[in-house]
Amino acid sequence: MSTEEQKISDETPPTQEVQSLTINAQALRFPTLSLTDEERERGERRYALVRSIGEECIQEDELFNLLAKKDQPISYDGFEPSGRMHIAQGVMKAVNVNKLTDAGCKVKIWIADWFAQLNNKMGGDLKKIQTVGRYLIEIWKAVGMKLEDGKVEFLWSSEEINSRAAEYWPLVMDIARRNKLPRIMRCCQIMGRSETDELAASQIFYPCMQCADIFFLKADICQLGMDQRKVNVLAREYCDDIKRKNKPIILSHHMLPGLQQGQEKMSKSDPSSSIYMEDEEAEVNVKIKKAYCPPMIVEGNPCLEYIKYIILPWFHEFSVERSVKNGGDKTYNSYEELVADYEKGELHPADLKHALSGALNRILQPVRDHFSHDAGAKDLLKRVKGYRVTR
Repeated sequence: MSTEEQKISDETPPTQEVQSLTINAQALRFPTLSLTDEERERGERRYALVRSIGEECIQEDELFNLLAKKDQPISYDGFEPSGRMHIAQGVMKAVNVNKLTDAGCKVKIWIADWFAQLNNKMGGDLKKIQTVGRYLIEIWKAVGMKLEDGKVEFLWSSEEINSRAAEYWPLVMDIARRNKLPRIMRCCQIMGRSETDELAASQIFYPCMQCADIFFLKADICQLGMDQRKVNVLAREYCDDIKRKNKPIILSHHMLPGLQQGQEKMSKSDPSSSIYMEDEEAEVNVKIKKAYCPPMIVEGNPCLEYIKYIILPWFHEFSVERSVKNGGDKTYNSYEELVADYEKGELHPADLKHALSGALNRILQPVRDHFSHDAGAKDLLKRVKGYRVTR
C-alpha cells in the first residue's frame, strides 16, 4: 500500500471535521496541468456541488479531475431493502442524488435484494425483501428525487448479477482470492455487524460481493455513508493489486444519529430513534418533542444535526416562530448562525423543536399524500408495516 493509502486506511477512520472549501483548483493544488481552461472551469463548478455531499472524500484531486474531464461520471449507491425508510435514507439520499445529477453525474442505485437475503433481512425471504425495495422507490419518487431525465437508474442486484453472471462471479472470486479472511472480517461494519459477531458464511462472502459491485457497475464515485467506508477502501486496495490506475473515488456522507442520547445511528428496530418517511404529523411532533436536545449543548445534539443535514440543505434556511417575549421570529441562513445563538442560550430547545417539527412535516407531507392516495403505494406500505424486521 502506498504512503497515501496508508494515511486513509480503514484502520484509522477520520476524526477531523471537514472544513468549508474555497473551490479553486490552484488553491487546492490539484494536478490540473493537463486540463484545458474549459475543463478547469467545468471542474470547479461541478466539484463545489459534489464535494458538498461528503463528510470525507478519497481523494479530492481525483474527484476534481474526474468532474473536469468526464461528461457523465457514474456515481453508485446501494441499499438493503430491510424495513421502513427513515428520513436519513429518504430525505438525505434525495438531496445527495439531486446534487449529483445537477452536477452532470449518472446515479446508479443498487437495490441489494440478494445482499439483504445474505444478511438475513426480512428473515431471508426474497419476496418480502423485493416488496420492501419497491416501497423504498415509491418514497423517493414522492419526496422529490429527480428521476424524470433518466440520470437515476434503479438496478436490482439479483437481476443484474443473473444477467451478467459470467462477468460478476469471476470478479468476486478474484477479490476473495486476493484478500485474507481478517481483512474481509474488518469490513463487516458495512452489514451492521462487528468483527466479534458470530457470522454466517454468507456474511463473510458479502464484502467481496459489495467490493465487486463497484467495478461491475463501472462506478467512478462510491457515494455511500461513512459506515460503508471500509469496503470502499478495499476496492481501492484491489486496484493496487491488479495495477489498475483509475481507482473509485470515495465520497462518504455523514451518518445521521438517532433521536435519543448517545445513539450514533438511527435504528429501524427502535422506532423512537428515528422518524419514518410516512410518519403522521402527530408522530413526528411527539418524536421531536421527546428527542434529546440539551440547552446550549451542540455536541451530540441530534436535533441540531437534523437541521444541519436535512432542513438547511432542503429549504436553505431555518425559520423559528416565537413570541416577542422569547426573542421574536428569526430565520437562520447558516448552521453557524444557528449554533451561535443556541450556545448562548438565545434559542431555547422548545422553540427549536417546534420549528424543526414543522419543517420536517412540510418535507414529509407529499410522501404521506402519495401513500394515502395511490392504491399501489398504500398496499406496499401496509405489507411492509406487517413484516417483522430481522437482523
